[in-house]
Amino acid sequence: MPDMMLCGLCPEPGSFVLEQRPLPTEAPEGWLLVDIQAAGLCGTDYHIFQGKHPYLAYPRVIGHELSGRVTSGGHGFAAGQLVVINPYIACGTCHACHRGKPNACMNIGVLGVHRDGGICARIAVPAGNLIDATGLSAHQAALVEFLAIGAHAVRRSDMTGADRVLVAGAGPIGLGAALFARATGAEVHVMDLSDQRLAAAGRLGFAHLHRPGNVPEGGFDVVMDATGNPGAMEAGFALVAHGGTYVLISVVKDDLRFNDAEFHKREMRLVGSRNALAVDFQAVMAALRSGAVDGGALISTVLPLAELPQRIGVLAQDRGGIIKALVQIAPQ
Repeated sequence: MPDMMLCGLCPEPGSFVLEQRPLPTEAPEGWLLVDIQAAGLCGTDYHIFQGKHPYLAYPRVIGHELSGRVTSGGHGFAAGQLVVINPYIACGTCHACHRGKPNACMNIGVLGVHRDGGICARIAVPAGNLIDATGLSAHQAALVEFLAIGAHAVRRSDMTGADRVLVAGAGPIGLGAALFARATGAEVHVMDLSDQRLAAAGRLGFAHLHRPGNVPEGGFDVVMDATGNPGAMEAGFALVAHGGTYVLISVVKDDLRFNDAEFHKREMRLVGSRNALAVDFQAVMAALRSGAVDGGALISTVLPLAELPQRIGVLAQDRGGIIKALVQIAPQ
């Protein structure tokens, strides 16, 4: 009988179980096996559990914010080497891939969304999706993916240290964007409905904290939306200064409406930001290694895999006081 492992599975909305599956022992050509160390839980995982994800087929093993150790060497990696897993598996042949945008691959297969993810003991991943995490802890490495989404959005915005920036939505993605916006030298403001989330932003050193409807006048050179709320996304257009940029990190199924006359009067630039690129992963890892970003300050709780079926519903229901929950897969 093959060795078995526990996998964190959503068989249907509202249900989460630990299912026994065979432990992988072989990987396709060009892929490597990775023993998962830790996994972050994010809004995507909670939405899958709640049945709110627009692109998902059940059952699904969740988990895409992953750190691991290479099971056996190959493709320039040594056995036991700590790695960050880039969960966006691109086809390599579509128009976006040929243009150097695998994050926007037309046939993308995101771990934990389009294919089974990494809340399990071992997973097979293309070698090109592994990034050396030497110098980081397994917990720090599990933070890299969500921070890279914010770093990518900041890079897409072309902001400078002369800009005044508003980040709408102080969840993990918004806080990641705010941290890397601050690293440019910009004046960063954070807006959220939740006092708990604003307090978390304050603990990370952000002084300009606002509730909706109570932001400074004059507009912002860059507005970044990480709310995931269509109404908030539409309201964000009015917060962009003349000549400014609006970056939509959030994605929703709904259509969005804005006033074209105002949009043109301000010569506003509208930017979509999706996932992240290798350069963003590297920027995040450098910031964690140097201490420019304090990974420990972002980790709200670490729970063992065995407790996840009992706790995922509570975590999904009340996320206001949590920046990042990590699931410990392998012993530290």
